[in-house]
Amino acid sequence: MSKSIRIDLDERGYEIHIGEGLLGNAGELIVQACKGKSAAIVTNRRVSDLYAGRLLESLKQAGITGNVITIPTGERFKTLRTVARVYEKLLDQRLDRTGVVIGLGGGVVGDLTGFAAATYLRGVDFIQIPTSLLAQVDASVGGKTGVNLPRGKNLVGAFYQPKTVIIDVSVLRSLPSREFRSGLAEVIKHGIIRDRKYFDFLEANLPAIRRLEPSILEQTIAGSCEIKADVVRQDEREAGLRRILNYGHTVAHAVETLTGYGQIRHGEAVSIGMVTAALAAPNPETDLVPKIIGLLKAAGLPIKLPEGLGHERIVAAMGLDKKVAHGRLHAVLVNEIGKAFVSDQVTPDIWKRALQEQSEQ
Repeated sequence: MSKSIRIDLDERGYEIHIGEGLLGNAGELIVQACKGKSAAIVTNRRVSDLYAGRLLESLKQAGITGNVITIPTGERFKTLRTVARVYEKLLDQRLDRTGVVIGLGGGVVGDLTGFAAATYLRGVDFIQIPTSLLAQVDASVGGKTGVNLPRGKNLVGAFYQPKTVIIDVSVLRSLPSREFRSGLAEVIKHGIIRDRKYFDFLEANLPAIRRLEPSILEQTIAGSCEIKADVVRQDEREAGLRRILNYGHTVAHAVETLTGYGQIRHGEAVSIGMVTAALAAPNPETDLVPKIIGLLKAAGLPIKLPEGLGHERIVAAMGLDKKVAHGRLHAVLVNEIGKAFVSDQVTPDIWKRALQEQSEQ
């Protein structure tokens, strides 16, 4: 049984569809959201081999002509060069402003495809069909698109909302276990920053989630999407509240940059970053750090920095984060599960202390 969640953004609003087997109904859902009869599916080779055929058949049944554009796999290919290759393929296909660009894949595919759609012909319709847990609960929801530069992650991008998001829970069965665990970091993040009851649900149901029990998995994904949707409804362009969704990401982006994109999974880096942020929080509740570390460990996620990354290098890399304003880093913190806030009072010395404490956990 499928579930729909509405992202209410006036004329830019859209539905998130969640359920088993939705890929077979994707064409019908896309027709409801878009008028175009020509589509380009941007994906990587592995996902294409698994799911592009099913999606193409669904598009055909809905009267949409589809073509597949494959891009290299991995964070290190989330670049302007890859976007330029996508533009050329779209031109070869003669996709015009009535066309639809579909991102079929994980977060890298979705972010890059969304940016290409936002900028090709100054904007064409965009559909998200995320195939990783990380993308289903985070990257596909909210309209953030972009690519990396050598000096930092997601430094070029745009806010560009999809016309709809189609989340087929069944595709997670083909996801490598490490990728699934990586996605759990963003799931856990939503509970930490916004909803203690959801955090408690995760504590109680994590074994069932990791076994991919369909009903529990659907509840988990829907819960995360609802939390993020509520935040995005209130702050589409990250002027205030939406910044809390970056919990753990300042350290995470530094880790990803310094280790070379792809060596550390995004969710693994976020897990490390959330522990650091918990240790940097002022006046935390007594069980804050143990609860966060306990749930992350139960999810099979790392809580310590990779070997060889010095604290000085991490803090220096954090200085290039997008959340730096007027020379001060605006950090997302929690001192109580479910209640996040933004502070510019966390100095480099506080971050270094937190990183040191983390190495001792």
